Amino acid sequence: MKKTHPAFVIFLFFLGWVFMYADRNILSPVMGSIGEDWGLDKAQLGLMSTVFFAAYALMQIPTGFLADKFGRVKVLVVGYLLFGVATYLSGIAASFGIFLLMRALTGLGEGTYYGSQYGISSSITPKKYRGLISALINSGMAFGISLGFIASSYFTYTLNKGWQFPFYVFAIPTVIVAILIGIFVKDNQHKMRKQEKKQHEKGTVKQLFTKNHILVYILIFCSLYGFFGMLTWLPYYLQTSRGIDASQTGIIASLVPWASIPGAIFFGFISDKIKSKKPLIIVLAFAGAICQFAIPYIETYSFLLVGLVLYGLLGKLALDPVLISYMADITPSSMYSRVYGFFNFSGMLSSIFAPYITGYFADRTGSLEWGFYLSGGLLIIGAIMFIFTDNRLKLPVRSHSKIVPNSLVKEG
Repeated sequence: MKKTHPAFVIFLFFLGWVFMYADRNILSPVMGSIGEDWGLDKAQLGLMSTVFFAAYALMQIPTGFLADKFGRVKVLVVGYLLFGVATYLSGIAASFGIFLLMRALTGLGEGTYYGSQYGISSSITPKKYRGLISALINSGMAFGISLGFIASSYFTYTLNKGWQFPFYVFAIPTVIVAILIGIFVKDNQHKMRKQEKKQHEKGTVKQLFTKNHILVYILIFCSLYGFFGMLTWLPYYLQTSRGIDASQTGIIASLVPWASIPGAIFFGFISDKIKSKKPLIIVLAFAGAICQFAIPYIETYSFLLVGLVLYGLLGKLALDPVLISYMADITPSSMYSRVYGFFNFSGMLSSIFAPYITGYFADRTGSLEWGFYLSGGLLIIGAIMFIFTDNRLKLPVRSHSKIVPNSLVKEG
């Protein structure tokens, strides 16, 4: 079979993120309707996202090892098919308990995607384009968030189809994308293993826990805490605290992902051009924290929109491609699936807690603003800790027949 052009592979991975994030965010605009149907409080509403993200996070580390054993593409496709089927079953759930079970299965299915996908894309992408290509793939997240918000609001409130209908709609293209990836995406994983075995460059798990790796894991935890707390509760917050009509909250909440597209591509491009990514990562982390503080503090509607746009431009989705590229720089290529599994697991741990904790304190205090302030504070902590990363890589590089010591390898 003729080799698939890398641009088409990138497009398929982009679509993969579109439907991953559409699925996650069709829930947010209809949380109020689901709560009314089943008589749920805010903590229980948050639990719907927490169950999903718990299952998703638990799959990150096993996925890396499964991908190494059975192949990245196989693991990715099987998981993505499970994700599509479970999305459909979420819509026909007859009780809150069954709905939670279906969301957990959806999380398990989606959990195979991150490490496998970035393992493949990082392997086929030249180092000088990693930041830009990661940003282009990541922009699928932004499209998916917006698509999920808008479609969920439109089908449920404008067309009065009920909150279940969006789950049916998105299940179909999800399965189609899984089939397309299975047909067209090929991985050079085995070829890379043979080369590395021949050159005696096989990585060890210890190389995934250098000082730099650990500090990146902490930073991504802090970044994703605020991001998923916002995605889960922003439409509900706009409805209940800002008095915005439910049919409009999806469009307004979509300002964040739409603004992130040019931001992510710009900063991904910049990260490929600069010698050290560290200052850029720190600046973006602090900028995202400031936006988290500002959004609940701003009272004027127009300035609120500006705050959401700025968070999109400078927040998590802009920071992600830079961190993904940075991780590829400090990790042996044979361990990409595993390092991205640990990387995403670290971030998704926060998403387990953020929706529930935000809902819990909203029940206790009567306000959702507290969740934004906590998110901003955590991101500042993560940015400060990242300052202490080394400016030298921990990745051994072969020079002729000898290994160059880590201390001689400068950050790219």
